[in-house]
Parts: sequence; structure tokens; C-alpha cells
Amino acid sequence: MLVLLGFAMIAVFMVLIMTKKLTPVLALIIVPTVFGLFAGAGLGIGDMVLESMKSMTSTAALLMFAIIYFGLMIDVGLFDPLVKFILRKLGNDPAKVVLGTAILAAAVSLDGDGSTTFILTTAAMLPVYLRLKMSPVVLTCVAGLANGTMNILPWGGPTARAATALHLDVNDVFVPMIPSLIAGLVVVFGFAWLLGLQERNRLRATAPEIWGLPDTAEKFDGGTSDGGTAASSAGTGRKGSRTPGTGSPAVGGYSPEGSSVAVLERTEALVEDQDGGLADTALDPNRSTLRPKLLWFNLGLTIAVMVMLVADLVPLPFVFMVGSAIALVVNFPKVKEQGAQLIAHAPSIVAVVSMVMAAAVLTGVLKGTGMVEAMSAWLVQIIPSDMGPFMAVITGVLSIPMTFFMSNDAFYFGVLPVLSETAGHYGISAAEMARASITGQPFHLQSPLVPAILLLVSLAKVDLGDHHKKVLWRTAVISLVMLGVGMLTGAIGIG
Repeated sequence: MLVLLGFAMIAVFMVLIMTKKLTPVLALIIVPTVFGLFAGAGLGIGDMVLESMKSMTSTAALLMFAIIYFGLMIDVGLFDPLVKFILRKLGNDPAKVVLGTAILAAAVSLDGDGSTTFILTTAAMLPVYLRLKMSPVVLTCVAGLANGTMNILPWGGPTARAATALHLDVNDVFVPMIPSLIAGLVVVFGFAWLLGLQERNRLRATAPEIWGLPDTAEKFDGGTSDGGTAASSAGTGRKGSRTPGTGSPAVGGYSPEGSSVAVLERTEALVEDQDGGLADTALDPNRSTLRPKLLWFNLGLTIAVMVMLVADLVPLPFVFMVGSAIALVVNFPKVKEQGAQLIAHAPSIVAVVSMVMAAAVLTGVLKGTGMVEAMSAWLVQIIPSDMGPFMAVITGVLSIPMTFFMSNDAFYFGVLPVLSETAGHYGISAAEMARASITGQPFHLQSPLVPAILLLVSLAKVDLGDHHKKVLWRTAVISLVMLGVGMLTGAIGIG
């Protein structure tokens, strides 16, 4: 019964948020509560939730003050020069911007911390996406793909957990999986390029007067008698002329050979023009919160915060608390202005912190009612004995959904040792089982139980259900590719 209730609870939760019948916060509260009562939790369900919530308070504090800090830095214009620099280097080609996002996220993921990766990637790239009217969902998807793939690094957590649970040297687990990691990254970059091409085509289709040949636009626009070509009129930046996500602030042209594929120009004008189209947005060049004279101070403060993040000398929540306090005092010395800034970012703070606290209901019910243990034991029992030689492959496949529905600790310290013990009877080594178990990490990182992914969607102001629609099947493909390459190289064998 607990097994059925556990899987049914997860299924109902996913359906409700992906079909947008409920917001993730409400689904995280209502669905586990109903199923927990059916599981016999009774009045004890409150204690289960509070016990789970204790472990999430530091995470909530981290997310809260990280949002305040980076929201403030965007407001004061710290990232405006970076946006222009990236646009000059990548041009206004969405395909290159998305691929650049994947490369940046993969590089930053080398520090092994998902929250840091998403903070830096979003801070650097979200303004560019907004500037080019690209979908932020693409940003969260690509960042999630890259970080999830890189999460098998020895210092990322899962590999160390697998090695510890099976009493192995972490290098024995990771080094043979390097080809799988490389293959996974290749697939990530491939997905990023394809997503970028889709964005390019979407923008060209929704705003052909911007992305097409100007004289072609004239044919459909009846010439320039009404005040110039469509492309030039689009460049006036009139307020309300385009809605976010339906156009681009760039001008395109056709290739000299006459190809119908737009050659996206990369000139200074593409960066500097159409600032008027950003009026009343977070990138408004005339916003009152800009502090150009404090640019170097804010840059130095941000670098100091990033160094503290990587050095891990003090708890991350405290780093962002102090950083936010200093930034507020220096940039907005008046108490009224400080209060206004906190209020301005309150919606984002409430959204992400409430989701973290609500996730405690799901994890508390799963653990407190015994659903996690029952689901794990059932999965182990249903594996037929004649499938024993394929236990490593089965473990790799199971790691995809199981690490999504439960914490890494529950899987690696609760499920993996049982699976490994069974596999040992068929000549499959513990190291092979550990390697197979980490291939599901790209999928795991998209779980609503992972605080870092909640931070990502919150910073990008993306709905979690929209993120899942775009990212889940792609992460499943990456996980299977990593598993397949591991089998081909012999890192994951068959007994």
C-alpha cells in the first residue's frame, strides 16, 4: 500500500504542476498531505513536516538573500556592461547565445555547487536573454542540463556518496566515467545548439520585420511611405511595440549568396540601439536605481562574494546576508530607499522561499510514513533473478527516476548498497554499480526536491512546470547516453 501511495503521490504531483492545475507550492502542500493521511500519518504528519523543514531553513535563507543580492546588482546596473560585451562577442544570434549559456554553465559547474552555478549563469545571461527577447525557459533548461551532467564530478556530491556507501576510492568510481562525462557534455551542447536554432526561428517568425531582409519587409508593408521600412520602424523602440519574448532588439539580413537563412549582424549598433524598447523593464537604461559611479565598488563586492562562495570559508547564507547588507547601505543610504528595494524583490523571495518550505511537506511525508523505504524495497524485489547479470544496467536506469523522487542520501545510502549486494552474486563489482548509479544525476538535478533548481527557476522567473516540460526528456536522454558510453568503455559491465 505504501508503495502504491508513494508512486501515486509523485505522479499526481507531477501531473498537477505540468498541466498547471495547481502552482508548485500548492501541489507540494496539498498532494503530500492528502496522501500522507491516507498512509495513516494522522496528527503526526505535522511533526514529520517540521522535522523535514529544519534541514531546509539554511537553504531558504541562502535563496532569500541571494535573490536580494543579485536582484540589487541588476537594479544598480552592474551587469549592463557585461550584457553589451556578450552581445558584441556572441552577436545577436540566439543559437550562439544558448550555446554560450551551456558552455558558461558547464565551466562554472566545475566548482561542484549547483546554487553557485545557477546564480552566476543567470546573473550573466538572463539580461542577455531579456535584451534579445529570448525565452528564459531555454536558459533554465540549458543551465540545468549542463549542471546536471557535471554533477558526477567527485566533489559534486553523488560520486562521493556512492563511493562512501560502497566503501570505494572515489577515483575508482569517477575516472572510468570520464568518457561518459564527455559524451554527456557533447549531447548537452548539441541540445543547446538545437534550442538556439529553435529560438532563432521563433523570433524570426514572430518578428519577420526585424529578423528578415528590410526590402522584403517592404513588400509586405507596402513600402516606406508610412515612415520607413519595417526594420527601421522596429528600431524606434516605442513603448509597447513588442511584448517580451516575441521579438528581438536586433536587426538581421540575408546572406550575400541570397540564402533565406538570416545572417545575424554583430555590430555596435545591435548593442546600442533600441534601448527605448526596454523601458519599464529590469534593463531599462534610464531606471532610477542605476548607480554608474559605484560600478567598481559593486564589481569588487560581487567578486569578493564569489570568492567566499568558492572558498567555502563561512556558510553561504551568511555570505549573502552580509553582501546584501553592504550593497544596500552603500548603494541606497536612505532608509526609505532600502525598504523600497526589499519590497521590490519581495515577490521573487516569497515565491522561492515558500516553495522550499512547501517541499518539506513532500520530503517529510515520504520519509515519515515510510514510503521511501517501501518504494526502494519493492523495486529491489521485483527484479527477476535472471536479470541479475544486468544489475549494473538496471541500477543505471533506476537511478533516473529514483534520484528524482528521493534525495541522493536516501538513494545512495539506502538503495544502492542493497542493489550492489545483489549484483555481487552475479560477478558485478561494487565499483561498476557505483558508476552506474551516478548516471541518473542529470535527471536528478531537475527534481523539485533540489533547492538549487528552485533557485534557478526563481531567478529566471520561470514556472517549474514549464521548465520540466522542456528539460526532463532531454536529461533522460543524456543519462541514458552516459550509461551507454559507460557500457561501451567497460566502466559499467554485465555479469
